[in-house]
Amino acid sequence: MNVVAMILAGGQGTRLTVLSETRAKPAVPFAGKFRIIDFTLSNCVNSGIYTVGVLTQYRPHSLNEHIGIGKPWDLDRAKGGVRILQPYQGRGGQVWYAGTADAIYQNLDYIREQRADTVLVLSGDHIYKMDYRPMLRYHREKGAALTIGVMPVPLEEAHRFGIMEVDGEGRIVRFQEKPKEPRSNLASMGIYVFDRPALEHRLGEGTADSPRVDFGQHVVPAMLAAGDRVFAYRFQGYWVDVGTVHAYWATNLELVQPEPALDLYDENWPIYTKSQERPAVKVTPQARVLRSLVSNGSIVRGHVENSVLSPGVYVSPGAVVRDSVIMNDTWIGPGALVQRAVIDKEVTVGAGTLIGQGDPDIPNQQMPDRLNTGITVVGKGAEIPEGSRIGCNVLINSGRREEAFPEDRVVPDGQTI
Repeated sequence: MNVVAMILAGGQGTRLTVLSETRAKPAVPFAGKFRIIDFTLSNCVNSGIYTVGVLTQYRPHSLNEHIGIGKPWDLDRAKGGVRILQPYQGRGGQVWYAGTADAIYQNLDYIREQRADTVLVLSGDHIYKMDYRPMLRYHREKGAALTIGVMPVPLEEAHRFGIMEVDGEGRIVRFQEKPKEPRSNLASMGIYVFDRPALEHRLGEGTADSPRVDFGQHVVPAMLAAGDRVFAYRFQGYWVDVGTVHAYWATNLELVQPEPALDLYDENWPIYTKSQERPAVKVTPQARVLRSLVSNGSIVRGHVENSVLSPGVYVSPGAVVRDSVIMNDTWIGPGALVQRAVIDKEVTVGAGTLIGQGDPDIPNQQMPDRLNTGITVVGKGAEIPEGSRIGCNVLINSGRREEAFPEDRVVPDGQTI
């Protein structure tokens, strides 16, 4: 079996608000030193798959810089290796990928170049550890045209996923994309194993009136209607879609527990990443660090509790960081309090500033469906003036300076700067 992995990494991740404003969702930092896409890339190489195409589109610069030639993942190879696949303009061709299936369709030439007989289509924006080899064997044993990775989800969450019903053999008999009234809780993980000829055939039969744009909406239903052998592969491990601010925040903070469900210290399944050369963490005598992840290059002179700090974070004397995710090179000023917050890269939090104090039940007025669980989000490069009072569910956009804040420096719950 000659396998090529195609990682869909062009998503905007709009539910992450300003965290994905200047980068694609797969490039968002996670667990301190990693990026979200590191998990999918590491799953590939740990599964012995060394031919990988990464399909980018939205704000690809950060992702391109991070992946480079693939050296951290041992993907800098003359044969196979990693290839960044961006949309391009051709004669009569399409500029942008219109959907997941269209993105693969526009890169069928790359798949053919690799002489692959099996195509593994993956999402680059999920947090999980998975050995793809058992799924590939299952696909071959079933003689399937398509195998979909699935796992049960709470029934009340099923409307967010592609939901399927299977028979006793594991063959999918019914598929619904994000149904309002789901008949099952068996959800698609966005992991597809295709027999290459079947994939080419189904993508190639799309027309202007009936395009093959999306796998869940178009390709899978078409294959079921045609009687193709489509099977479900049940995954039993850890898998999370960190597509919302709350899911991102909560999944990060789960990692500080004594025995988290996601083990980042498993020597048999390492997560690789592009690391910066920075000195070791410095914790001064007046500092206190409890139940936290603190990355290389950080200096802690204050109090850090139940939090995740990315490389280069500075916590000043008297400052308190609690229940928060702080990204690279952010400076927390003396006497500041940061709680229940997600703070992006290169943010300055002025001395004496309070972030996250207020009523968590007041949602953000501009984004009530995205910031409503008490978490305050600060965008990349923002400068919060000293002595500011920032409430709950507040959104501070990237690059905001002192003049953007009210004269009294008070930002009530649910407001946006």
